[in-house]
Amino acid sequence: MLHFSLPDGHRVAVEVRALLNAGFAGRSQDDVAEHVAELAALGVPAPTKTPCLYPIAPYLALQSGEVYAQHTRTSGEAEWAIVITRDEVLLTVACDHTDRDLEVHGVAWSKQAAPDMLGRQAWRLADVADRIDDLTLTAWVRSDSEWTEIQAGTCGELLPPQYWIDVLHDQKLHIPGTVLLSGTIPMKKGVNQFADEWRVELGDPLTGRTISTEYHIRRLPDPIA
Repeated sequence: MLHFSLPDGHRVAVEVRALLNAGFAGRSQDDVAEHVAELAALGVPAPTKTPCLYPIAPYLALQSGEVYAQHTRTSGEAEWAIVITRDEVLLTVACDHTDRDLEVHGVAWSKQAAPDMLGRQAWRLADVADRIDDLTLTAWVRSDSEWTEIQAGTCGELLPPQYWIDVLHDQKLHIPGTVLLSGTIPMKKGVNQFADEWRVELGDPLTGRTISTEYHIRRLPDPIA
C-alpha cells in the first residue's frame, strides 16, 4: 500500500496491483540506440526492441528510507512514476534501484532484485500535463558524507506519461493500482554510482514545488554457511 500527499492537502492510498518499469525510454530513439550499444559493450544484453516495459513484483514498490543489498554494485536511476488511482492519475518521483551485476545476465532480473523507491508526495497529472516536458529530474549520490549530482535533466528527455498511458490502455493495465516508472536520463561520467545513499527530486519550475525520495543502502551480511 502506497500513501501520497497532494498539494491541496488530500491524501490518497493506493494498493499496488501492477508495477511496470519502462526501459530504453528516451524521447530520442537515436540516443537510445547509442546507449544500447554502450551497454552491450559492458556485457548487458541488448533488447530486441525499444522502448521496453518490464513487469516487476508489486511488493517492490516502496516508500522507505532504506534499500538492502547483497553486494556493493547496486545503484539507482532518477525517474518519474505515474500511479493509477480510482479517480485519476498521479505523478510522483521515483528511483529504480538496480543490481548492476545481475544486469549483464538480464535487465528484467536486475530490476526484480531491488525495489522501486517512490516519493511520499504526488501531483495530479492533469495539473502539470501542459508543462510535463519542463519538469526537472535530478539525482544526487552521497559517499563519505558528501552529496554529488549524478543526473540532471528534464522530463522532456523521456517518453511522456501519455505515451505510457496509451500503452496501459492497449495492454488492459490502465486500472487502479498500476504503477509505471518512466525509465531514466543519462548519468554524469566520472561520478561513482555505487554510493551509500541516493536522493532523487522531481521539480516544477513554474511553481517551485519539488517531490523527492531519499534512501540509504544497507549491505546485508555475508551468507551464514
